[in-house]
Amino acid sequence: MLKIVHSICCGIDVHKKFVVATIGTTNKSGVTEYQTRQFSTFTEDLHLLLDWLKSKFCVHVCMESTGKYWYPVFNVLENDCDVVVANPKYVKGIRGKKTDKKDSIWLCDLHKHGLVPNSFIPSLLIRQIRDLMRYRFKLINFKSSEKNRIQNSLTVSNIMISSVVSDTFGVSSMKIINHLLENPHCEGFRYFIYAPQKHAK
Repeated sequence: MLKIVHSICCGIDVHKKFVVATIGTTNKSGVTEYQTRQFSTFTEDLHLLLDWLKSKFCVHVCMESTGKYWYPVFNVLENDCDVVVANPKYVKGIRGKKTDKKDSIWLCDLHKHGLVPNSFIPSLLIRQIRDLMRYRFKLINFKSSEKNRIQNSLTVSNIMISSVVSDTFGVSSMKIINHLLENPHCEGFRYFIYAPQKHAK
């Protein structure tokens, strides 16, 4: 017989619009009683889920890392519960007549015996810093991409500013570019043409 690791624990089946939570309470004889409830994924209802867990003295929670849908649930529960976020491949239920309730009970049973390996979830501060750095990296790449696009546009337009300045996006060259944009027919325009366009006869 498998050892009972958590006498009171909860398995949560996470979906986009709702979650199904089952609390399993195991007595000294090894008999487990299950209570299942469904909550929407709105913040108010997720706090009701937390209150329900507290009322049942349940601090051990297990759920699958389903897409991005587990994030709101984890954010609400992480300060008050010991939440295990499992990779779906380690908690697959038996094929057949699967329901949301059965899936939540299955997660509860696995966690009850300590059979669910936890995924590494950094602390809130680290997650926030990581998201900020990822967004910064994305903006830097976007900036580089836009600079390349502008440089290519200048090249195909025969405006070879890069041939006469060291930095196409320096102060002086940007003044030249802005002046050309404001005065496309100005006399000085021809000085930045690498080769005159040959008009078709």
